[in-house]
Formats: sequence, C-alpha cells, structure tokens
Amino acid sequence: MSEPAVTVARYLGTTTAEGPGVRTAVWVQGCTIRCAGCFNPHLFAVEGGVPWSPAELAARVLSEPSGGLTLLGGEPFDQAEGLAAVASQVRAGGRSVLTFSGYTHASLRRAAAAGRPGVAGLLAATDLLIAGPFQRDRIDHERPWAGSTNQEFVVLGDRFPDLVHWREGAVDRLQVDVDRSGTVAVNGWLDTDRLDALLAALD
Repeated sequence: MSEPAVTVARYLGTTTAEGPGVRTAVWVQGCTIRCAGCFNPHLFAVEGGVPWSPAELAARVLSEPSGGLTLLGGEPFDQAEGLAAVASQVRAGGRSVLTFSGYTHASLRRAAAAGRPGVAGLLAATDLLIAGPFQRDRIDHERPWAGSTNQEFVVLGDRFPDLVHWREGAVDRLQVDVDRSGTVAVNGWLDTDRLDALLAALD
C-alpha cells in the first residue's frame, strides 16, 4: 500500500534561514492547531497546495545541493504518514531532517503510542524537532528558528553534529525573495514589527 500524497504549499530548494547550514525547506498546506499570531496563517486551510507523492518529493529534495530537509507548515504532523516516508528516504540518502511542529514533543509521543498513522515514523526520521505551539506573548529573540520561548528543541538523533550541537554558531536569518512580477516571499523568523520595518526599507 502506497503512502498518501503530501500537499506542499511551498518548496525552496536551498535556504540558510530554516536551520543550520544550507537546507531544503518544504512547507505543507493545512494546520489544525492554528496558533494565534502565526507567521503563516495562509497555510491553515487544507485547501490549496500541490500534491506530491512521497517518492517524488524525496527525490526532488535529494537532487538539491543542500545538507538536509526542513519540514514546516502548516503542520507537518497533520500529514505525518506521507512525510514519514519522505523523511526516511531523505535520511537514507545521507541528509538530515529538521521538523517544526505546533504539537509538543510529549503529545507527539502519546499520538505515536496510540498508533496515529505516521507519527512514530516521522519522529523516527527526524533528527531535530522544534516543537510546541507559537505563543505571541512569548516572542523568542534569543534562539534561532523558534518563534516563542515555550518551544522546545529536541534532538532525536546523533548522526548529524550540526543538529546535535545546533547552538554552536547558530544565528537567525531571514530570506526575502522578490520575483520578476514583484511578488515578495519571506522565510525565516522575524516578529511582525521588525519584518514591517525591513520591508519598508527595501527600495
């Protein structure tokens, strides 16, 4: 039986703003958590995005000149079954996997123990988990990549030293892409006031 398709909202072949080193980033469409103040509220709805088979998505990631895959959303664990297949293939290809989730690590462990499809597999194929709901009254200005101070960094594997020792040399980066039509795409974490100031300063 084949794994379900993954609905991808955005794909970025290389970025230095979504984890240590150069990474490929995949944002999935749909989120049942819907944190107030989320940076990506347009990814809440399940409608939208482009379906990819896990095999096609993993092959695309492995074709990129990056050191690993970062899964974001939306909520990756709402598509855990398909993403577990993607992540395991990417790791088998020698790349690391960093997964963001609005669920806590404890709640994901409970879901895995209860047999929720794909959760145990995606946890097993994740090297670094950044977990917990975004809380807009607890903005994190100290750690890279996390949105709020309640979110936990959980190292789940030791194959990739840059993820085990993620604090060493880690800095927050923001990537702003502007295409020929003038469409602006932003990735990386920045609170709304600082993002507004940055975009206002662009010529």
